[in-house]
This record gives sequence, structure tokens and C-alpha cells, in this order.
Amino acid sequence: MLCFESDYMLGAHPAVLEALIRTNMEPATGYGADPFCASAAEKIRAACACPEADVRFLVGGTQTNAVVIDAMLAPWQGVIAAETGHVAVHEAGAIEATGHKVLALPGHAGKLDPAELRAWLARFFADANREHMVAPGLVYLSHPTEYGTLYTRAELTAVAAACREYGLVLFLDGARLGYGLMSPASDMTLPDVAALCDVFTIGGTKVGALCGEAVVFPRGNTPPHFLTQMKRHGALLAKGRLLGVQFDALFTDGLYFRIAKNAADTAEQLHSLLKEKGYEFYIDSPTNQQFVILDNDKLPTIEEHVAFSRFEPYGETRTVVRFATSWATRPEDVEALAAIL
Repeated sequence: MLCFESDYMLGAHPAVLEALIRTNMEPATGYGADPFCASAAEKIRAACACPEADVRFLVGGTQTNAVVIDAMLAPWQGVIAAETGHVAVHEAGAIEATGHKVLALPGHAGKLDPAELRAWLARFFADANREHMVAPGLVYLSHPTEYGTLYTRAELTAVAAACREYGLVLFLDGARLGYGLMSPASDMTLPDVAALCDVFTIGGTKVGALCGEAVVFPRGNTPPHFLTQMKRHGALLAKGRLLGVQFDALFTDGLYFRIAKNAADTAEQLHSLLKEKGYEFYIDSPTNQQFVILDNDKLPTIEEHVAFSRFEPYGETRTVVRFATSWATRPEDVEALAAIL
């Protein structure tokens, strides 16, 4: 069975497992105050070119989004996201459960349009009745988006400028950040992200770790009592070393970026092979998520050989499916998938 269902279906990169085994019998302080987390944070600061950054480690993506958004917002504030954004669709109301409304704006291939965002903010703050409404306090972006698309540096700069003008926090969900940065279509670097965002995450779960997300406050702008907020959300891991060791391995000698590039390379290979075979793409994704439109009557046969995601219906007789490459996808896996299709 070929696995293209998602980018977190395998365990972890061997270097991560080796680091966990090597450090296993070393005692360390709990709750992220261990030397492994400290080392990982220092390496992430260097990769971001942000010596003042505060780096925290949490377990999973939804948990991280809920903790960060709740910690950054006042009780009367909500979070702006594209209507297709992860916090708006696929997190089971986790943000709303913290008491913060998701304010959904139109998505364009998964992205917020900077001009539409600015116009929406202008209308809100000009509304004489705004005290009776949920106030926007944070803009949520995912990069890559749920459709595998990328913000350009110019687009992210424009969103950041709108946030600064209206006093909003800019939060970038980087659960797949490595795959976005290493895409041949990307014109951004990790220091670019750090310079433009108020807070962002570097995903490990999908990029070579067993689990874990690094939260980066690039200018040391961590909200007060963030550790306490983590604890209140059940997100403070006693054996925080588990996360520190993994990120320390991922950010040693550029491993994170090297394995992320593998996903980009194999996705490009898959895109080329499918295009040669005449398959119709739902969206032109330059990252590790490739979206193809398939006939419904063909899906059961393909599923006998390949694990993939049924993403959404496309009319009455076809479905948009997603094939996701990862840090571990091999060129021969892509060739085998193309042959089956």
C-alpha cells in the first residue's frame, strides 16, 4: 500500500529517533526548562535571525493554535481567518471553545487577500456600532494554506502592514512551514517570516518529528503568563524534553530544511507525471499537497493500492482528492503511484 494520505503518516526521521535514544537516560528538568529545549530554541533563533526571539514547544497543531490565539487576545476579541482556514473549518470549534469567535473572510485559493482584509478592517473601525460587535484582534494565516498555496513576500508584507495600522496581531500557522519555504515557488525565507509576523509556528509533526510545534515570538513579545496559559489548556508537557530533543535534532546542520526539500522535490515529480497523464488539477499547488479531480467510480479501485485523502466533492460524479508527499517520500513511491493511476 502506497501512502500519500498526509505528511504525518510515518513516525520520525531516523536522526530524531537516534537523538531521543541517545539522550533517553539523561535526567532533565520538566516543563520545557531542560537543556534540550534551550539548545533547540537557540538553534531556532539562529535560523530565524532573531536573537531576541522567545521559543516555546507544544505538542500538536490544534492545541498550539488554541493556546496562542487565546493568549494573544482579549476576551472580547476574535480572530480573522480565511473561510477555508484551518481554525475556521478543521479544528472542531477549538478556537470558539476558548471564547473567541472566528471572523471568516473570503478565501482565494486558500489565502486572504490583503486589500480585502484592509477594506474589511476599515469598515469595522468606521462602524459606529462596533462596540456591540466582536472586535478583530488577530489575523490568522496558514503557510502553506490548506490548499497548498503560498503567500508571497509582498502579500505577507501587505497583511502585516494592515495589522500594524489597525493594531492587530499577525499569527502565521506554520504546521507545514518547511514545505512552504522549500517550494521552488517560494520567495520567502524563515527570517522573512520572523521579520513580518508577531508570532508564528514551525511545524515538527508534519516535518520529521514524532510530534511537536515550535511557537516563535520573534521579538520576545510573549504574552504575559504564557506558561500558565499553556498549563490551563492542558498543553504543558511534563516531559518537555521530548519536544526539545526532536527540534534540536531537526535544527542541527539544516536537517529540517533538507528533509522538507525532499517533499517539495517529490511533489514536483508527482505534479509532472500526473500532468503528462492528462489528469485535471483542482488547484495549482506548488507545495507537497497535490489536488487532483478523479471520477468517483475509479476511487475504490485506486484505494486498494493507495492511501489518499478525499478532500471535497466536485459535482455529482467526481471528487477532489489530495496526494501529499512528505519528508520520507521516495521518487520510486511517486513513480509507483503514477503507474497505478
